[in-house]
Amino acid sequence: MGVRKKERAEQMKEARKTLAFAKLNNCPTSPRKMRLVADLVRGEKIDKALNTLRFTQKEPARRLEKLLLSAIANWQAKNEDGDIEGADLFIKEIRVDSGTMLKRLRTAPQGRAHRIRKRSNHVTLVLGANDNTQSN
Repeated sequence: MGVRKKERAEQMKEARKTLAFAKLNNCPTSPRKMRLVADLVRGEKIDKALNTLRFTQKEPARRLEKLLLSAIANWQAKNEDGDIEGADLFIKEIRVDSGTMLKRLRTAPQGRAHRIRKRSNHVTLVLGANDNTQSN
């Protein structure tokens, strides 16, 4: 392994220290409905995002609030010596992808059947910390 490659690997390792991930797989909500709520908090600071999710009436907001709390806990586990207020955490990335689809049949008139697609989604949430407060 070359010297530059080692240096680059160490830089990437340090950069990942400021990130925290959380994933929610096979959430039984359609991706379109989940994206409506995810767009509300994309790029926001975590305290504002938590307040937004807490007071949003939509059902996916409860699941995203839990996911955000999980990502915060993951960040705390990674950075045991750091404090959340000083880190200035924000939602760096939130991605909603389509998950598995349950296909069901619903009876229709004249002996026909219509297909019902029960959609699910996968949500990936990445927290980032602003480095301007942690410059050592």
